Amino acid sequence: MIDFHSHVLPQVDDGSQSIEESCLMLKSLLEQGVDTVLATPHFYANSDSVASFLERRSAAYEVLKEETADAPKLLPGAEVRYYEGISRLEGLKDLRVENTDLLLLEMPMAKWSEYTVNELLAISRAKEYKPVLAHIERCFDFQGDGVWQNLLENDLMFQVNASFFLSPITRRKALRLLKKGFVHFLGSDCHDMETRPPRIGPAYKLLEKKLDADLFRRFVEYGYNFVK
Repeated sequence: MIDFHSHVLPQVDDGSQSIEESCLMLKSLLEQGVDTVLATPHFYANSDSVASFLERRSAAYEVLKEETADAPKLLPGAEVRYYEGISRLEGLKDLRVENTDLLLLEMPMAKWSEYTVNELLAISRAKEYKPVLAHIERCFDFQGDGVWQNLLENDLMFQVNASFFLSPITRRKALRLLKKGFVHFLGSDCHDMETRPPRIGPAYKLLEKKLDADLFRRFVEYGYNFVK
């Protein structure tokens, strides 16, 4: 299983604040059956440069690798906060998940402008990107159904958090969206071991129970087409 969204790198953003905490998070993910983790710390272009971010991310990644011999495979990436004009950001390609074309974008929790939708489509048409919209459950109700269908038909992909399936309040909606093809990837979005711990294993178990065997298999296997 793959965790497509996490904040396990130590002291890069508001996620893990120590090596020890990062090791505990990775140990928990491994015990839950996760073999690959996308480490996606927040990137905010209004307060950071790509070069500075990559330097801090690389340092945290190297330290964590040395401390975790028995852990899931780590692929460094970023959760990139969208802003109008992001397609012109110098170095945007360097924020993709390592060894992939995946670009994880955190979208505004508001109704998106026509400019925003068109920019997402433009990024998707660029050969060097496979844009993935992070935790879309936070944004879904702000947009009309036509927006999501348009993005889907133009090869954008959608990630949701494990909590979307685990909450009794949103579970039915989450399952409905997955069955309709609006959920491509699952992420824990874990930040620590207490307030936002990794709980992706229980979400995968719920999906295994609620989906027919073929759909569950295809959903789990789909992510491996994009990571090496």
